[in-house]
Amino acid sequence: MPELKRLHADHAPAVLAFELANRAYFAASVPDRGDDFFDHFPDRYHALLAEQEAGICAFYLLVAEDDSVLGRFNLIDIEGHTATLGYRVAQHVAGQGVATATVQELCGLAAARHGLRTLRAAAAHRNAASQRVLTKAGFVPIGPADPAHLGGKPGTWYRRDLIPR
Repeated sequence: MPELKRLHADHAPAVLAFELANRAYFAASVPDRGDDFFDHFPDRYHALLAEQEAGICAFYLLVAEDDSVLGRFNLIDIEGHTATLGYRVAQHVAGQGVATATVQELCGLAAARHGLRTLRAAAAHRNAASQRVLTKAGFVPIGPADPAHLGGKPGTWYRRDLIPR
């Protein structure tokens, strides 16, 4: 059974393998990370761990029983009980409800573990799968997203309140 785990230094090889194996798949719907990401992966990975340690972000992995990464689920720019959600799942598990179930699980963790009350997420108009995941996980559209946040593509911001005010 897959398990949602907080990003740890030991996960680096599995994360890199996940990103490399799914690079073309991801690039079809979100901006490609670029060669620089892969060329400098160890430095970038350590920077992510430092951001997590500082409380700026919280990074999670959905890990299969064989310790391979099935997805990445991130809470970024944590500030004032709000964060931005980002996620990506491996091509071989896409369309099976994995992203929706894990986003819902992360919403619970965001409130309980990180004290968050609101999550935001942006999805490009051409990324219907992400839009479905967000709406199934309780997010509602709140307005247009700046194309700069979506690799130059038009899109929509979504929001989910985690704790009723």
